[in-house]
Amino acid sequence: MTTQQPDPRQSSADRFPFPAAGEGAPRPHHRTVDRVAAILETVARSTVPLGLSEIAKSVGAPVSSTQSLVNGLAATGYLEEEARGFRLGLAPYFLATLAGTRPVDQVDHRMLEQIVEGTGAVAVVAVLIGGSVFYIDYAADDPSYAYLAQNRLRRSPLETSAGWVLLSGLDVETTWGQLSVGEDAGVTRDLVDAFERAYPQVRETGECVAPGVASNGADGVAVAVRNQGQVVAAVSVIAETGHIRDHAPEILERLRAQRLHWDR
Repeated sequence: MTTQQPDPRQSSADRFPFPAAGEGAPRPHHRTVDRVAAILETVARSTVPLGLSEIAKSVGAPVSSTQSLVNGLAATGYLEEEARGFRLGLAPYFLATLAGTRPVDQVDHRMLEQIVEGTGAVAVVAVLIGGSVFYIDYAADDPSYAYLAQNRLRRSPLETSAGWVLLSGLDVETTWGQLSVGEDAGVTRDLVDAFERAYPQVRETGECVAPGVASNGADGVAVAVRNQGQVVAAVSVIAETGHIRDHAPEILERLRAQRLHWDR
């Protein structure tokens, strides 16, 4: 990605439109809410009903407190008991129905297949949830790269091209808060500095090309998905670093062509 080098005569505040230190603080976590969210995610990821002790171990909480939360979630329909275990109930699906829309419905699976066809890479739809990037759909032209998306693991937004696009699409104070969270979680200052240098261009274009920040030997090209002017997701093509570097212009053109169909 070609990024204009900052003028050394400018201060950081002049170069980057971020709030001063102490502003844009991230929203505080709540211990109980975090545990409830962890329980729901743990059960949703399992292909079989999970027992209480399995859930407690997974979320790192005592069985006694986990039992109270699981009972409450089962009573309200967020969990259902089955075969001495628990699986996801109907309440989460009902909430989505009440909302009347899927979180990202303008990018369909066929679009991903068209983007990735013949590239030897993986195309993903990425969203930002609770400060982490998740891939909610993917298409793979080369099965050897499918592992990057198929497990739907949480990723740091500063370590993915899609994450850079998603962070840049937030309001400025929220972006600053996410950077603070990243540093608190152990993200290196080099990653934060790299993002800050690229931020103006990524925010303006909604595109991020091969930032070289992933820790798994992969890299990506990502573009924003917008709904009524708001960035709601990003579509990224991911592959080995050298592959992305060699084919980035072609991949970006494919993404731009599909972007005409999914932006609203």
